[in-house]
Amino acid sequence: MKYAIILTDGAADEPIPALDGKTVLEAAHLPHLDQIATEGIVGWSNNTPDNLPAGSDVATMTVLGYDPQTYYTGRAPLEAAAMGIALGPRDWAIRCNLVTVEKGKMVSFNAGQISSAEGAELLQAANDKLGSDAIRFYPGVSYRNLLVWRDLADMPAPLSRDTRTFPPHDYTDRSILSVSPAGPGSVEMVSLMGEVHQIFAEHPVNKKRIAEGKLPATDAWLWGQGLRPQLPPFTEKYGLSGVMITAVDLLRGLGAILGWKRIDVPGATGLYDTNYEGKASAAIDALQEVDVACIHIEGPDEAGHDGSMETKIYALEQIDRYIIGPLYEALKQHGAYRILITPDHPTPVRLKTHTHANVPWVMAGTGIVPDAHTSYCEKTAADSKTNFPEGFRMMRFFVDSTNH
Repeated sequence: MKYAIILTDGAADEPIPALDGKTVLEAAHLPHLDQIATEGIVGWSNNTPDNLPAGSDVATMTVLGYDPQTYYTGRAPLEAAAMGIALGPRDWAIRCNLVTVEKGKMVSFNAGQISSAEGAELLQAANDKLGSDAIRFYPGVSYRNLLVWRDLADMPAPLSRDTRTFPPHDYTDRSILSVSPAGPGSVEMVSLMGEVHQIFAEHPVNKKRIAEGKLPATDAWLWGQGLRPQLPPFTEKYGLSGVMITAVDLLRGLGAILGWKRIDVPGATGLYDTNYEGKASAAIDALQEVDVACIHIEGPDEAGHDGSMETKIYALEQIDRYIIGPLYEALKQHGAYRILITPDHPTPVRLKTHTHANVPWVMAGTGIVPDAHTSYCEKTAADSKTNFPEGFRMMRFFVDSTNH
């Protein structure tokens, strides 16, 4: 059996008045998704328990079949795994977004989509002045970077599980005055952020961006901290080998922890202009050797954060045309196969942030008896009798041939 999982990050949404009350999934032209819905089953799952963050860290762990109540420790350590950063048992990885804050308001949670090269220069300057054996910044992709705070014998890490931080994308166009880090270690974190702010204010990268009419990276926003997670490999838990195809470190790291190979596709950006065709080709090729190919596409989520229904529709139509269509046809050549398409969480364009709401999924393939649905969207999923209030249970349903 060959399995394909397509993660349409943030694709789920709300009815939008400008779309005559339709969601973006309903408004978009998605013939391949509707074909799979007709030939398979549609349902819903809850991937983000109310007591955990409504982010891709929790949600993707859930979709891939791991109970976040048991395994989740934080977002940043997953990204550290992707970057090959070894963490000791008491070392903290902390997400470090490059953001634009003006007059106490979060103008941009990604500093105007700052480039990776510019971000690396800024973080090098921070390391030059503030870095030590205990504290070091690690550049990632675009605005997504890391800080590692190590627990040294002479400088215990000041953080704990009670430390509270806040995702910057939840506060776009909103005041950030009440969302500074809180709890153990918060004084140290706020102080460090203040020092970085001063370094960035005078940096040539930001001066050049301002001169070019671009948003500067005014701050390094610290959030998503966590300790090293302990997840059993996917082959041990489900008996299947796999690959992860993504441009986002969070997903790369989770795949690495699960024991999956990582495929980096040229031109994969983590945005709506990603190399859709290249991702599909990589999955088709990988399935010659492994059991599961997982493709993650960040574009719908980025569009949701930007509040752009047009861009979100565009990203979904590109996914349907250039990934889902070709991959579905290629899977059928293997004989026994299954395909699953699902968002991790909703990112409604009205809210510009993630929510804890249920998400619609669709699956088809060998041994899956079709239901009565002929289209894929939030409404048809809500009407389904196949649902998973604990979303991590869906993976066993997907891979276990005795369920259908």
